[in-house]
Amino acid sequence: MLEKVVIANRGEIALRILRACHALGIKTVAVHSVADRNLKHVAMSDEALCIGPAPPRESYLNGPAIIAAAEVTDADAIHPGYGFLSENADFAEQVEQSGFVFIGPRAETIRLMGDKVEAIRAMKDAGVPCVPGSGGPLPPEDMDACRRCGREIGYPVIIKAAGGGGGRGMRVVRTEAELEAAVQLTRSEAQAAFGNPEVYMEKFLENPRHIEIQVLADGQGRAIHLGERDCSMQRRHQKVVEESPAPGLSEQQRQAVGRVCVEACLRIGYRGAGTFEFLYQDGQFYFIEMNTRIQVEHPVTEFVTGIDLVREQLAIAAGEPLRLQQSDVVLRGHAIECRINAEDPDSFMPSPGCVSNFHAPGGPGVRMDTHLYAGYRIPPNYDSMIGKLIVHGEDRAAALSRMRVALGELIVEGVKTNIPLQQRIMGDAGFVRGGQNIHYLEKRIAERKDKGIKLG
Repeated sequence: MLEKVVIANRGEIALRILRACHALGIKTVAVHSVADRNLKHVAMSDEALCIGPAPPRESYLNGPAIIAAAEVTDADAIHPGYGFLSENADFAEQVEQSGFVFIGPRAETIRLMGDKVEAIRAMKDAGVPCVPGSGGPLPPEDMDACRRCGREIGYPVIIKAAGGGGGRGMRVVRTEAELEAAVQLTRSEAQAAFGNPEVYMEKFLENPRHIEIQVLADGQGRAIHLGERDCSMQRRHQKVVEESPAPGLSEQQRQAVGRVCVEACLRIGYRGAGTFEFLYQDGQFYFIEMNTRIQVEHPVTEFVTGIDLVREQLAIAAGEPLRLQQSDVVLRGHAIECRINAEDPDSFMPSPGCVSNFHAPGGPGVRMDTHLYAGYRIPPNYDSMIGKLIVHGEDRAAALSRMRVALGELIVEGVKTNIPLQQRIMGDAGFVRGGQNIHYLEKRIAERKDKGIKLG
């Protein structure tokens, strides 16, 4: 097993990694920005190093500073968490070339899956079902070819950035008259945001759900899937609520798509934890992208499988063969996660500031992953997510009931939060029925605004 790990992240995921390391007897090094000197994991780590000012580009995105921290602390490995440098192939390559273990996939795998066009090609070759599309980047100077592609696929279509992700760099086109402007605008945005102007075209599915498959692979010829998560409650392509298993999905469907994902992992030599993301409509799965890291929503899978995903990441990174077989994965009960953000529940504007009072809910089947404490000051420099509330019940109805109670117990004072929105979702008749599509939440929010109903 590894001896010392640099945690190259912040907030709740940094604390989650630290706890997994300490449970295995692994020492930890917390690297942090000036703004994060008072984070909980910084105080709990064996060593801590400030690597730069508050702006991410000068700290958490500063690869050389993170590698230097590993060098001066004599660490074995670097865990990138999620976000920041977790899916940066160049950083992963630099870590390995510097003599450290990157806790994640190999750089070439990250590079392959980070280019959405190449990822789709690789998945098609591996037999993974994909959304009908252009099959490659749209030619930059040939709008006639783009128009032909749109006619062949059939409108509406969606233009996506090849280097995009996280819901950014995409635009829906409903008629051919809109196509040229949409392609040019998405290209410009893709160049500015991702440094890659390539875009591609896919059929736009009107009523899909977002269902993803969690996988583990050791890069030594062993891989398993751990069932699915339904992440269809979204706002502006950002997940708000996640649950497992997906309502209405049969065991036969689960195993079929899971097997395809496992086979794809083996084909590309995948190593570590990863997630295949699909759109699901009319009983069919369509691959959209693969996240080559631990996901924000991994706790719902941990609840229903009883498997510690971060522990498995650490073991795989240490070169251990995958200790689990597919038969070891059994889904029990139902889990739901609500992302808790420091933001106005009506305008969604971030709400940084001092947390004057904090109380985490408790009881059987309740888990709160957060770095908050009374007196902690939420900085304005980072994502507004301040925690995740996760519950588990014997079935979906029990999990929903438990989440309503837990949200009622959760106290975060001094800043605004989206707790009222999450309470509204948990009581929404459509969500309670289950199986809603990715547009459902935004429609409900728009209806509330039209009626002048405020949550804050």
